[in-house]
Amino acid sequence: MSVPMRFDRLEMAGALGDIGTLLPIAVAMVLVNGMNPLGLFFTVGLFFIASGLFFRVTVPVQPMKVIGAYAIATSMTGSQVMASTLLMGVFLMLIALTGAIDQIKKYTPHAVIRGVQLSTGALLIAGGIRFIIGTSAFQQLHHSAEPYLAVQSLGPLPIGIVIGIAGSLVTLLLLENRKYPAGLVMVIGGMIAGFLLGARPGLTGAVGLHLPQFLPVEPPGRVDFTFALFALVLPQLPMTLGNAVLAYTDLSGNYFGEQSARVTNRNVCLSMALANFFSFCLGGMPLCHGAGGLAAHYRFGARTAGSNLIIGSIFLLLSLLLGEHIIGVFRLLPLAILGILLVFAGSQLTLTIMDLEGRKEYFVATVILGITLATSLAIGFTAGLLVAWLLRWEKLSV
Repeated sequence: MSVPMRFDRLEMAGALGDIGTLLPIAVAMVLVNGMNPLGLFFTVGLFFIASGLFFRVTVPVQPMKVIGAYAIATSMTGSQVMASTLLMGVFLMLIALTGAIDQIKKYTPHAVIRGVQLSTGALLIAGGIRFIIGTSAFQQLHHSAEPYLAVQSLGPLPIGIVIGIAGSLVTLLLLENRKYPAGLVMVIGGMIAGFLLGARPGLTGAVGLHLPQFLPVEPPGRVDFTFALFALVLPQLPMTLGNAVLAYTDLSGNYFGEQSARVTNRNVCLSMALANFFSFCLGGMPLCHGAGGLAAHYRFGARTAGSNLIIGSIFLLLSLLLGEHIIGVFRLLPLAILGILLVFAGSQLTLTIMDLEGRKEYFVATVILGITLATSLAIGFTAGLLVAWLLRWEKLSV
């Protein structure tokens, strides 16, 4: 059963709810790794629209964070990132077609899925706070808390903290407001504030018709594929299966019930595989779905696939009209605003643990959280599986 798409203010607000995750990694991969901005955002827009039309509910589109973070931190080449994109597509396709993902789901306890959701939410909250106080990797890369603003402080306070406090209060006031949705007010208000504080898009002479090119980045060679497999793909795969497949399909079922009948583990793997094949061809970044992204869209008002068509159309139109200058539009949005979106999205996701039962289930979820914060979500997910199965032995207690 599918619900008719809506294109109202709430869907618009929800459509913008996850840009706090998407934009920083995407922009950094363009600036640091040499990814093609036209191909990257064109692919993102198309993936949003295609996912919404197929799954018929709100569907998130996100960068693969392990690959993105490591590639940015080590300044990998675009060819190496492209190699990881293609390899992830191949792995996800094989996992879907062989039925392996159904076996992984079968042997993944409920508490582990909740632990992944809790950990993802905590990571989003921490990432959002870092954007507000100016300590994220993206801000350190630019040696500035708000690299695109002319005004960097208001009296003794950094401007990001001022925007973060004011924006958080406004968000709290408007979270349940249907006339003035919080997400929409934050993004539009943030861009206005960015312009008033000195940010400029620099789009003079950029507007026109720009079409994506096939393989705009130098194609990867054998060495690039070997390096990407061990440095990027193998560390990313457990996180993708845990968060972008199992935790995401579970959350979609919780939010949309029978409406999300098409959001199966197999379909999600196939969706991501096809998206990464297409992204590889256009010089984009590795893409996935994700529980955190869905929580963000849902918290700020998205309830139908209309939100996907809204945000997808925005990215497609900006890509086609501005081409490689599309990055300029995003300079108007202060990073503190992205931080606010991440904090509220993360808090929404952490609340999924409220249906856990008994000390053992809560113990598994918190162990995954602790290991994730100390290492990575991929290791947390893997360790959580082991702990959950050990605790099924009645002689063990917590």
